[in-house]
Amino acid sequence: MSNATTHIETKKRSAERSRSKLVPELRFKEFEGEWDKPKLSERMEIFRGASPRPKGDPRYYGGDIPRLMIQDVTRDGKYAYPCIDFLTEEGAKKSRLLKKGSIVLSCSGTRVAIPGILGIDACIHDGWLAFRNYKNIETDFLYNLFVKLHERMQGSATTGGVFNNLTTSIVRDLRMGFPTLPEQQKIASFLSAVDEKIQQLTKKKALLEQYKKGLMQQLFSCQLRFKDENGNPYPDWEEKRLGEVFGVIRGKGISKDQLNDNGETKCILYGQLYTTYNEVVFNVVSRTDTNEGVLSIKGDLLVPSSTTTTGIDLANVTALNEEGVLLGGDISILRSKLDANNVFYAYYLSNHKKYEIAAFAQGSTIVHLSYNHFKVMRIDIPVIEEQQKIATYLSRIDTKIEAVNNQITQTQTFKKGLLQQMFV
Repeated sequence: MSNATTHIETKKRSAERSRSKLVPELRFKEFEGEWDKPKLSERMEIFRGASPRPKGDPRYYGGDIPRLMIQDVTRDGKYAYPCIDFLTEEGAKKSRLLKKGSIVLSCSGTRVAIPGILGIDACIHDGWLAFRNYKNIETDFLYNLFVKLHERMQGSATTGGVFNNLTTSIVRDLRMGFPTLPEQQKIASFLSAVDEKIQQLTKKKALLEQYKKGLMQQLFSCQLRFKDENGNPYPDWEEKRLGEVFGVIRGKGISKDQLNDNGETKCILYGQLYTTYNEVVFNVVSRTDTNEGVLSIKGDLLVPSSTTTTGIDLANVTALNEEGVLLGGDISILRSKLDANNVFYAYYLSNHKKYEIAAFAQGSTIVHLSYNHFKVMRIDIPVIEEQQKIATYLSRIDTKIEAVNNQITQTQTFKKGLLQQMFV
């Protein structure tokens, strides 16, 4: 994107001038003059989707005509391809059928003011707003304007119960900045190139994750085996109960009130295990002033011991190879009794044994996973040299995935900065 940015002229101006004139901080050098700031209703028609009633009626639901759901947009991003819910022809008559390329904006539910562009013809229900009959509006420019103003529109939403409702009248009265159509098109084209870069990186990440998943299936089922330094096969894997390989220690409670960004001791609280990027903790960022409790040693495996969701979330086994990290309550700390590579077993248990571990969880509202229950589970024991080779290979793939993920984050941050500076 560096070559493209050289065509943009940064115009510095005082805070007073910025407030008095509708001009962006960052602008293509061939454009000048102030932007207009009309109400949206002055530049387009704004209307709400519709839902056939009663919900689930087979006369209206279950046909071949796609109906946009919020999950379609949060999954696909800018261009949404509805594939979750469908209407019949009669149902579509009682809904709002939009053409491919239409902009939509979520207006009710728990996720409001999320924009998207339809990648196919589809119906929208009454949780969406749509726009048509534009007057000098470039579609991609409007989409990016909605992205930039996402937080502002959420703040404008009226609150009712647990749901937010962004009314048609609120959106109609929103004032937004619009330059001439040629400038809109130039801005939209530039931002589309950034979006394409993000999509390429996202696809690359997905392919790496798919490759990793397939590789683990082959490695842990012994369809694919490493060889020793002389090119000879390693011995067949043994089988033992998990309790024969690992003992357990329970973490001790640390409250959120004890967290301190400048604290001397690194710590992991219950719940943070679910946010690790993969099966290995690369960097512990939370800190606390206290050092009373259970401190990690190199080779620990961390297993959540309770959750409010389902047992499958408790099968996230994480390797921690950092000394002296304070480990909070509701964490089972597995420490090897034999010569075992904890990174290998983090991958092995979190993937090959995931559903088997989850089956040992008990409870409904609060789900618990007791070591005394799953310690009887049988696990495979490769020789330590093969464990290390598998762990190293999978870690290298994760390093690549993490690098691509960082690129995605950096590009998204770059775009966010552009949205702040290229719009008024």
